[in-house]
Amino acid sequence: MMSSGPRHEPDRLRDHFLIAMPSLNDGYFGHAVTYVCDHDEEGALGLVINQPTEFSLRELLQHVELEPDPDLPEIPVYRGGPVQPEHGFVLHSAEQTWRGSQPITDSIVLTTSRDVLEAINAGQGPRQVLIALGHAGWGPGQLESELAENAWLTARADSDILFNRPSAERWRAAAELIGIDVNLISPAPGHA
Repeated sequence: MMSSGPRHEPDRLRDHFLIAMPSLNDGYFGHAVTYVCDHDEEGALGLVINQPTEFSLRELLQHVELEPDPDLPEIPVYRGGPVQPEHGFVLHSAEQTWRGSQPITDSIVLTTSRDVLEAINAGQGPRQVLIALGHAGWGPGQLESELAENAWLTARADSDILFNRPSAERWRAAAELIGIDVNLISPAPGHA
């Protein structure tokens, strides 16, 4: 029997945070906050936004054979997810776009082309930026199944958390968007 509840648009979780429940203690997604860039009938794509790698943008630029500008600020590079960890993804504010840019909202863009890194290095990049290697991906129905199993909380994304909040605070802050104190949730299902 079909539910008589409201039907959701296929991309209903675009521009949302997926907040890992304490019971999701998988090494990669434990305490993760994932920003959903795309979600439709073919699956979902997101970037984990609270797991900085051990290296900075300066080192990433050297790896892609760009000479870092001496005035380049220290910008962390995040583990965006386990899929395609050799590929870079740049979430940024939408005042500019580049060759590989895809708008997510009116104010947030995802860019995958090298020219955005060149612009950031030259001091001509976007005002707000989050750089990640790899992404999180779900096949058709997979994310919906994980949501049904209570692996994730969802909240409308907040650009302050996305771009400005220290990464160690993002999990708690994202849950607070929906009035949840993650420290009070038991990691064992069915226990309070």
